[in-house]
Amino acid sequence: MQTNSYRSSGKILLPVIVVLIMIVAGGSWYWYHQSDTQTTSSAQTQQNKAKGRGHKHRMGMRQAQPVYVGAVTMANVPVYLNALGSVQANSSVTITSRVSGTLEQVYFTEGQYVKKGQLLARIDDRAFQATLKQYQGNLAQHQALLQNAKLTLTRYKKLYQQDSLSKQDLQGQIAEVGQYLGLVEADQAQIDSAKLNIDYSRIHSPISGYAGLRLTDPGNLVNADNTEILNVSQTRPIAVVFSIAQANLSDVVPGLRKGDTFPVNAYNQTGKKLLGQGQLKFVSNQIDSSTGTVKLKAIFPNRKNILYPNQFVNVRLQIKTLKDAIVAPQAAVQLSSSGKFVYVIDKKDKAHKKVVVTGPPDGDDRIVIVKGLKAGQQVATTGIDDLFEGSQVTIVKAPSKDVQ
Repeated sequence: MQTNSYRSSGKILLPVIVVLIMIVAGGSWYWYHQSDTQTTSSAQTQQNKAKGRGHKHRMGMRQAQPVYVGAVTMANVPVYLNALGSVQANSSVTITSRVSGTLEQVYFTEGQYVKKGQLLARIDDRAFQATLKQYQGNLAQHQALLQNAKLTLTRYKKLYQQDSLSKQDLQGQIAEVGQYLGLVEADQAQIDSAKLNIDYSRIHSPISGYAGLRLTDPGNLVNADNTEILNVSQTRPIAVVFSIAQANLSDVVPGLRKGDTFPVNAYNQTGKKLLGQGQLKFVSNQIDSSTGTVKLKAIFPNRKNILYPNQFVNVRLQIKTLKDAIVAPQAAVQLSSSGKFVYVIDKKDKAHKKVVVTGPPDGDDRIVIVKGLKAGQQVATTGIDDLFEGSQVTIVKAPSKDVQ
């Protein structure tokens, strides 16, 4: 009986013990979860506070962003077309002899500046002088025969009036006088030709310019219109030939045909040094279909002989001038996916983002603003990457160019 009593008690206590264990385990789990949640929440709160302090710190830094500024002004801006040009002699003449003979002497030095009409070389003219004398002798002979024929004709006319001479004899004498007149004129033409050959034996420069290399030395036999003696190139003035796109023809042709002036500047290969200033004179009468361009020619005085034939130069053709255009520092203009923009600094030293439309450049460091700005405004030129709409700035005075 006692044994059965113990068994009944054990059966009652076992469920109670299991329930107690479950209560203890559940309480432990709840306490642990609450503690972890509080720890995580506390850490998150501390992190948010730290972020807030960092954000406020960065805001404070941006509010005092130092920048250089540039003024937006109004100016008359020339508009240019840029091209690559080639310098050409305004006139270039290859000197040859008009008659054949031995080149007897030259009167120029290679590279010398020669004037129009200056004697350059001489061909041996003794054969032409002898021919001239022969023709002059023929002329004298025929003139004497003509004079005698005229006297005979005068007598024949008197005899014919007296019925002492037939009409046939009179007509024969008239014909003889006409024959000698023809011979005299032919002799005179031969004399003129001989004198012209003598003149051609003395070779003169047809233009003013610089003499090139001597191509034939004295003592050589030259053939008429075939043997080259030298080349003379006119470089004062001098020409520059360049091409522009056919799309720009409307900016040039109408004004040029009306007599407008189009200034042209020539620069060296780096585009920095000005070599000369000239004016546009000619436009080709056709477009090159293979390139879609048209050739233009400008004339330069070239008084200092800086431009040289076959020299390559950078050409700037001024096609118009924009009157009272709005210009701003080129460094202020930034590019984004939505277009070009600048930061305008107001009177309270705050930055405001303005979208702009740009035009042609004005020199190396300024640009025309077609839309978005007005004269008198200030725009940021440095520190732009750290700016945003409404950010506070500190304007820094630009250092003087005189300070080394």
